[in-house]
Amino acid sequence: MFFQKKLKRVMTNHKQAEERFAKEREELPLEKNDRLAMILAALVVFIPALIVVAAVFFLVLYVFFLRFL
Repeated sequence: MFFQKKLKRVMTNHKQAEERFAKEREELPLEKNDRLAMILAALVVFIPALIVVAAVFFLVLYVFFLRFL
């Protein structure tokens, strides 16, 4: 299998990586407006995607059900 050594290394060291991540996360707290920035970034990413999905959904509904009215 390709990347077998890397896969073994990741599978055996995941506990250490999680502990290291938690430790680094505690050492670096959020700044004043970081939470607001993350929420706004999520909205900028997800709202257009939701609009596209809703548009496709309504287009399918129109094509199958409302076209003949």
